[in-house]
Amino acid sequence: MTKKNMTKTRPYVLSIVGFDPSGGAGVLADIKTFEQHKVQGMSVVTGLTFQNDSEFDGVKWIETNEIIKQIEVLTRKFKFQFVKVGMLESLESLEKIISGIQNPESRIVWDPIIRASAGFEIHKFIDKKKVIDICKSIFLITPNTDEIKILSGESDEMKGAKELSKYCNVFLKGGHSEKQKGKDYLFTTEGKVFPFRAKHISENRKHGSGCVLSSAITASLANGLSLQRSCLKGKDYVTKFLTSNKTLLGYHK
Repeated sequence: MTKKNMTKTRPYVLSIVGFDPSGGAGVLADIKTFEQHKVQGMSVVTGLTFQNDSEFDGVKWIETNEIIKQIEVLTRKFKFQFVKVGMLESLESLEKIISGIQNPESRIVWDPIIRASAGFEIHKFIDKKKVIDICKSIFLITPNTDEIKILSGESDEMKGAKELSKYCNVFLKGGHSEKQKGKDYLFTTEGKVFPFRAKHISENRKHGSGCVLSSAITASLANGLSLQRSCLKGKDYVTKFLTSNKTLLGYHK
């Protein structure tokens, strides 16, 4: 085979998330994002949602043991250095899934979806102690300002992110922030804080933007970029996604 015909093997990335029929969030959004970042995306489904880009009628959860079976058949053949986890039925399910990932070297990025953008409440109660135990096994979490308050039990999002960064890296999304809209922060386990300001603040709300951001960060990490650089690239990618059109469903480009 000539050098001209040889192609570089892409890193494998696994997404463990729900299925959204509209394609704006969940597995379809992740795979679109992975493809744009030139990683080989695979996915395990955690739940079948009944939704479009603006309405969420409910979800049928996949049993945890069936989720783990999906993972096992993939990990028998493929090695995933980075795994993204999204919508799950419970923290208990997340704990079992983390244990079920065969490769101990896999680093996990958790996008903690507590409430759907359409207002559907997925988790009514969060056990802070269990959150801390889970974070000890997580490489990075990507909560928004509302989610970090619920996960940490702190009323201030910055204090909440600082608290959880004792256990894992935290990328605090500022899209819902009332104080600094569009400004994100990376809190590292080393105690460092890096601010990320969007090049352009879009007034166009997009369904699934949180899924896209966490997937973009995960893909860049899989491509060998540093955590800080991956967060910066993810921020730029989701900004383009938000400004791609005026509908609720963004374009990947």
